[in-house]
Amino acid sequence: MKKVELLSPAGNLEKLKIAIDFGADAVYGGVSHFSLRIRSGKEFDLESFKEGIDYAHARGRKVYVTINGFPFNSQLKLLKEHIATMASLEPDAFIVATPGVLKLAHQIAPHIPLHLSTQANVMNVLDAQVYYDMGARRIIAAREISLKDLGQIKEELPDLEIEVFVHGSMCFAYSGRCLISTLQSGRVPNRGSCANDCRFPYEMYAANPETGTLFKLVEDEGIGTYIMNSKDLNLASHIQEIIDSGCIDSLKIEGRTKAPYYAAITAKVYRRAIDDYYRGKCDPESYQRELNTMQNRGFTDAYLINRPFEKHDTQNL
Repeated sequence: MKKVELLSPAGNLEKLKIAIDFGADAVYGGVSHFSLRIRSGKEFDLESFKEGIDYAHARGRKVYVTINGFPFNSQLKLLKEHIATMASLEPDAFIVATPGVLKLAHQIAPHIPLHLSTQANVMNVLDAQVYYDMGARRIIAAREISLKDLGQIKEELPDLEIEVFVHGSMCFAYSGRCLISTLQSGRVPNRGSCANDCRFPYEMYAANPETGTLFKLVEDEGIGTYIMNSKDLNLASHIQEIIDSGCIDSLKIEGRTKAPYYAAITAKVYRRAIDDYYRGKCDPESYQRELNTMQNRGFTDAYLINRPFEKHDTQNL
């Protein structure tokens, strides 16, 4: 029986090793600003990233390279060189986000499998088919999609692997397509430098354009004004439903910029949850107890199991 993969974040060499030692089947990370996490991309250089790949391969694990930024024309020459360099390190896949980069990576390194980033917003069979025809062997589904819709994609494209996020920070915007940080600080989320402006407190005002009057909306003290701050995703209690669906190949944990403790605990808990499933048992309460030892913004099971209109607890209001 082919078991579902546990995929953990690797923000640097230390966290890569921790995730693998605590049970991850594969890790993902990157070097340079072509990765969508510039901070973690700076944690690796070519030498340490190669060391991480060797460490993983020596233990029978995999490493997926994030090349999922959105390049400008002026960067295309550098991007081509970067793809070739990353391919020389012999990773197990590239994670890319745009059709152009997908095609380019396939041309430069046809032997490296291609995984399509959640940034591509695949929500249906039609889009999945297009990317599959272009060479994507796996899609990282949009976080807004349902398990039922993923089942329909798998039914139509049985050879296409499907990866879903099961834990970590949630973006306020649709699959990460946010410009709040760009507007306020010039840091572009889709180029890896999001300032997490949605996590800040905001004051709310009501304006009357006819009179020019501006009213501040006063909230009860202590309630807060974190109107764009999403709770953290946590699907540890739904592992049985997810694997029972038969359509999911990989369970992904978000968090390349989070602490080593986070890398350890999330890998440990989800490893146990997956192994428990295949042993025919499940203990959601114990998973949640351990996950709650980490700093979090409150947890939500988001939209994979429930439709968006059925959920009213995903934001920190």
